[in-house]
Amino acid sequence: MKLEIPAGEFAGYIFDLDGTLVDTMPLHYRAWDAAMRSAGLSCTLDEDLFYSLGGVPTRRVAELIAGHYRLTIDPHAVFHHKEALFTELQADARLIEPVVDFARRVARTHPVAIASGGPRDIVRRSLELSGLAPMFKVVVTADDVVHGKPSPDMFLLAARQMGVPPGRCLVFEDAEPGMRAADAAGMQWVRVPSRTRPADTGHPVEIKLKAKPARNGAG
Repeated sequence: MKLEIPAGEFAGYIFDLDGTLVDTMPLHYRAWDAAMRSAGLSCTLDEDLFYSLGGVPTRRVAELIAGHYRLTIDPHAVFHHKEALFTELQADARLIEPVVDFARRVARTHPVAIASGGPRDIVRRSLELSGLAPMFKVVVTADDVVHGKPSPDMFLLAARQMGVPPGRCLVFEDAEPGMRAADAAGMQWVRVPSRTRPADTGHPVEIKLKAKPARNGAG
């Protein structure tokens, strides 16, 4: 895996969790597919649709998937069913080692934070199961803000809790909504290519410096 790190001096680092630090996205997909089928979906959940919603708060994902397939659902009920299904699979998740290794290095000298669109209890459990909880003193979830990704609220709250100006934070994300949220927060970001990562996540990360990206989220 190659991470393209923007040039510059950063004072704090913010990491998405699912698909960025922990390889949970395939597990989330299985849980969403089963939950939506129980709610009336008559076909396999489209994976591209699912991945396009990465980082969006869970209840909102239920609404968006239902809207795409023209289903009438109870988002609250689907939310709880999906999270119950995911909890059964959660222990099978593996670390995305190159990103975790980078996080461990920068955490020795800089504040680090989690900003995840998941509910707090699920996020905390993932951090505990993965062994990452001690590293992240600042954890922001969908339960902590009114507007989730792609709004900037999570990242701005994480920066405030770290005591770092937004413009001096670097965000690590695997999904478009998170990158748009970072742009809106005035932060540079690094794309984590979670869907195309080699099977062996233990390879050393290749870090490549690049110029500061334009603020259009297309990089």
